[in-house]
Amino acid sequence: MVNIKNEVNDILEEIRKTSQGKEIVVAFSGGLDSTVVSALAIKDLGREKVEAITVSFGEYSYDKGLKNIQDISRALDLKLKIVQGKKEQERLLKKGPACNKCTRIAKLGRVKKEASGRLVLTGSNQSDTWGKRGLKLYNGFYTPLLELNKEEIRKIADYLGVKILQIGENKFREGCKLKHLLKPLATSHYHGQAAAEANELLLSILEEEGYESVLANVKIIGPLNKNIGLVNVSPLPEEKLKGKIIEELKKVKTLEQIEFLDKPIKLIIKANKGQFDNQHSRYWLEKGRLQPDFSVPIEVEWLLTSNKSLSTFQVIDYKIIG
Repeated sequence: MVNIKNEVNDILEEIRKTSQGKEIVVAFSGGLDSTVVSALAIKDLGREKVEAITVSFGEYSYDKGLKNIQDISRALDLKLKIVQGKKEQERLLKKGPACNKCTRIAKLGRVKKEASGRLVLTGSNQSDTWGKRGLKLYNGFYTPLLELNKEEIRKIADYLGVKILQIGENKFREGCKLKHLLKPLATSHYHGQAAAEANELLLSILEEEGYESVLANVKIIGPLNKNIGLVNVSPLPEEKLKGKIIEELKKVKTLEQIEFLDKPIKLIIKANKGQFDNQHSRYWLEKGRLQPDFSVPIEVEWLLTSNKSLSTFQVIDYKIIG
């Protein structure tokens, strides 16, 4: 059994050696991973040598998420800088969902630019696709938690006495609202607005009702000229609350159809040839990217797109199968 004190001391020693005692930057989202990295860096190097940089995506970032970031940075006495990344994010997602690309360019790329040569620490670990790449120190980025999983990182947070604040979107992995837009962000004031407004509204209703969920989001699917909102809340609320959520979401002008999911579904997905022909990519998308954010079991029917401008995939429709 690993001794948590020894594990923390080993990480601190490695941070010290890798940073060479110089000023560093933390790519800070306010979630478990980046908060633990920040606390470790402060413990090792001192507050004066650690700056947290957060990329805000405007209305695509949760209001509560930005508040949590500010509250956590104050609790840690962590220097915080917030920079804007909305325009770059919109540009990257015009041809289809691309979370890894967005993380690499709109988030980490922006942080690296602001770091101005300082080493950038990230919270990547074995629970995400970045961590599985196995690169601990690469191109100005350093991932001190690389070999660890979420459970091990939570133990370190408890050992350090670090309090993690949740947005309410997902107990295990929280992010920006645009990861719930499962089609191209062709028009920001239509496609982007639907994802931004619907997801913010859902979390506001649940918080107002004091409803504790482990997962809560509105997936936006459909053809480019129609936004269908698939509401995922787990555990499933009672009928009264479900009705309130649906009625409030009907006020979102960019949503034409709303379905509260309580039965297994089949997603109809069109993919570009590169993704369609790659079995590994399709498996990861279904099991790693989509299923964890749905409240019901999903199946996928794959179709090869004829749309040459689609660079990844688009969920064009769904069917209830239960």
